[in-house]
Amino acid sequence: MNTPYSSRYTAFVGDRRLAQGAYADIARALASLDDAEHAARLARIGITPDGASAAAPEAPRPAPGRPRLGVVAREVTLLPRHWDWLAAQPGGASAALRRLVDQARKTGDAADERRRAQERAYKFISAIAGHRPGFEEAARALFAGERTRFESLVAAWPADVAAHAVRLAGAGWRESPSTR
Repeated sequence: MNTPYSSRYTAFVGDRRLAQGAYADIARALASLDDAEHAARLARIGITPDGASAAAPEAPRPAPGRPRLGVVAREVTLLPRHWDWLAAQPGGASAALRRLVDQARKTGDAADERRRAQERAYKFISAIAGHRPGFEEAARALFAGERTRFESLVAAWPADVAAHAVRLAGAGWRESPSTR
């Protein structure tokens, strides 16, 4: 199953980037701090100091019969004209809605990736640099797509924080001469 989340993580200790990589790499780096608090946190989530994770419970076997296809019935509220149009489509309303969603997903991928990059960068800077000078202006520049301004504002922050913020925001910049 594909997941929209990256399997790479970054750990900070204060303003210093401690580690980047898979979850086990982060666990090992945190364990190497020789800090009882970090070791206790790792133990609570089932990670040993060597980065190994506790065995996950075995997944239940699927029941015999028709496999579940992941179809979820939910309510959709539309105006009568929308229902009329959907009913006239080949395959009915459900098939038409699936085609429309698939088409929108294909054409909106670039805009969606920009939005996700902006959200990732904003979550990071608000969590680790929300108290820093220029935070609000940097956030405005991020969402306005003003790459040069964003980078100049975060440059005053600690080097690891600034570099990570710029990396997270990378896919959020529109490709135009004014944002390069």
